[in-house]
Amino acid sequence: MQPDTNSPAYHYRVIARALDLIDAGGPQISLDDLAGRMGMSPAHFQRTFSAWVGVSPKRYQQYLTLDHAKQLLADRFTLLDTTLETGLSGTSRLHDLFLRWEAMSPGEYARAGEGLTIRYAFAPSPFGEALVMATDRGICGLGFTEGPGRAAALADLTARWPAATYVEADLTPLTKPLFDGRGEAQLHLIGAPFQIKVWEALLQVPTGHVTTYSEIAQRVGHPTAQRAVGTAVGRNPISWLIPCHRALRKSGGLGGYHWGLPTKRALLAWEAARSDAA
Repeated sequence: MQPDTNSPAYHYRVIARALDLIDAGGPQISLDDLAGRMGMSPAHFQRTFSAWVGVSPKRYQQYLTLDHAKQLLADRFTLLDTTLETGLSGTSRLHDLFLRWEAMSPGEYARAGEGLTIRYAFAPSPFGEALVMATDRGICGLGFTEGPGRAAALADLTARWPAATYVEADLTPLTKPLFDGRGEAQLHLIGAPFQIKVWEALLQVPTGHVTTYSEIAQRVGHPTAQRAVGTAVGRNPISWLIPCHRALRKSGGLGGYHWGLPTKRALLAWEAARSDAA
């Protein structure tokens, strides 16, 4: 069976292999070399690459460097208070995707999901296969399986609400508009009150921009709680939609990412490249 060369999942697999080669060979590796190592002609590779990210492989290599993370911090660092006042996040969140969210009550959270039925499915995304979970009130979990694998990703997310009932189901009506970048997504946030404050702050960071852990700490009213903020960012159950990948260290370093630094680099580079191309 031939792969669907127009699918986001196919594009991501090509890009993921290219990322590994760039990591091994450095940013100066040539288009011909990249294409040859993946068994593709330079023209085919360039078309596939550009269709996924919107810019050439050479330009994308520049987005993947640590210097680019530092440049993002210098040029696209956004003060969250200013962002809220200008409404910037409302016009650039995930293209045309509109997000609404509600949180569990502290009592519901304390019961660890008891009484909740959570449906889950594995679905293609622009960044490889995703694991999506949802309650009747909205999406409550989203992770990526490319790094850890299906079993580990499922164990990770189900362990967050151990008393819930989990049912594998067809979530195509949720996932298709989600990864097409059209429609809307209702989020059902399941977390402690402090965690939810941090995740709410992350939702204010526009596509193609970044923030820092210390700025988030300021925003949630705990300026000295950077370590706690970092923990809450890492516990974000709805990756990509709640953009924890946009949180960097003050130095411009990437920091950590629950689903692996290669995925974080790809997310940041993809968003920045598409923002520039637009």
